[in-house]
Amino acid sequence: MGAAFMSSMQQRLLALPLLILSLSVHEFAHAWSAWKLGDNTAERQGRLTLNPMAHIDPIGTLLLPLLGLPFGWAKPVPTNPRNYTRKISMRTGSAIVASAGPLSNVVLAVLSAVLLGVMLRIGRGGTDALVQMFLMLVVMNVSLALFNILPLPPLDGHYLVDALVRGSAARHWETFKGYAPIILLVIIAAPQIAHVSILSAPIMAVAQWLLEHITIVVGGRD
Repeated sequence: MGAAFMSSMQQRLLALPLLILSLSVHEFAHAWSAWKLGDNTAERQGRLTLNPMAHIDPIGTLLLPLLGLPFGWAKPVPTNPRNYTRKISMRTGSAIVASAGPLSNVVLAVLSAVLLGVMLRIGRGGTDALVQMFLMLVVMNVSLALFNILPLPPLDGHYLVDALVRGSAARHWETFKGYAPIILLVIIAAPQIAHVSILSAPIMAVAQWLLEHITIVVGGRD
């Protein structure tokens, strides 16, 4: 039991720097997109940076992942939609800034798959640690992208719905958002309580697609 615990803890320790990198890229993307739209709130608070120290949350980024819980977070990036360019509405600006985070994780997942393919092509695919690192980056960033795009406050996806719904649909949406914390809690707790992960199937399907259609093609393998 002790050996199994050590193995599990070693895996978490190996995954932690990759998680910190992925979350830092995610939060930087929020800050950068807000800055491009005219809001310098994040910049003034030192968040327009890829430096992990600016984004790490002691509990969400470090403690919970080390405890093996299947979720985590970084410090939210502060934004002020009133500062966004008048060329777009505040709702549209909020949707753009929110979507930048998950999109950055998609880019990181694709880049990891490409680098893994390049490594295979140049004949260095035998390094198990590097292969494992890139595989973890693909799965981890697909997970972050799909989880954060869920239309549940406080996740990024609900800003996209906010920007789209109007009239009676908006009123129903506001009612639905009242139940969002319960739904989110079920999604997070289900793997621990019922050993059923609602997102595992789509996450693995997307990750497998990336690995098959990017890594193998770039790597020059059939």
